[in-house]
Amino acid sequence: MAADLDVIYSLEDLEGESNFNNNSRFDVLDGEQVDELTADLSNINLNSTAYNLNMHDPVIIKGTGNLTLFGLNNRFDTKFPSTLTAKVAPEEYASTIKRINLVLKKTMTMNARWLVCCSLVCCCSLGCSLWPVICMNKRTINQVEKILDYENNRLYHRLNLNWKLHKLKSDDTSMTEVVLLLEFIPKVSLFIPD
Repeated sequence: MAADLDVIYSLEDLEGESNFNNNSRFDVLDGEQVDELTADLSNINLNSTAYNLNMHDPVIIKGTGNLTLFGLNNRFDTKFPSTLTAKVAPEEYASTIKRINLVLKKTMTMNARWLVCCSLVCCCSLGCSLWPVICMNKRTINQVEKILDYENNRLYHRLNLNWKLHKLKSDDTSMTEVVLLLEFIPKVSLFIPD
């Protein structure tokens, strides 16, 4: 019985192929039909609501401390931004900022002391005495970036968020300020065609 079904299906396939080969031909389109097709294709919008990636503006957290050295402030505000509501818990946000503020509190006071000492002998050393302060500031920035990487890997990447330090130019002056930037990572949509 199974052999009979295989023969029947193979005969139907062969008949279907022969009908397809006999009736196959190419339609030639004239210029008007081509214009209509291109107009129809241009009206197809792949950026419809189903395909849009929800991109939000990043949250910028500026320094609120009383000491700023080389653009880096000694404290960031722990107030929870309203744009992060339903994205991250206020306690997690506050603990991240507290960790950063703890590192800044330890290092920035030492950097300020070194700056005062080095600036006293700056004239004698032709500015070379400021190099230790610059290196210590870079070390502080590296420590803060390590904390942010740890926090990103621990929690924030799972929530499609990314912390990073960013140099922001001030509108009023030509000075730059180091701020915390909390970016929203777009979710990859599975409905977008390749």
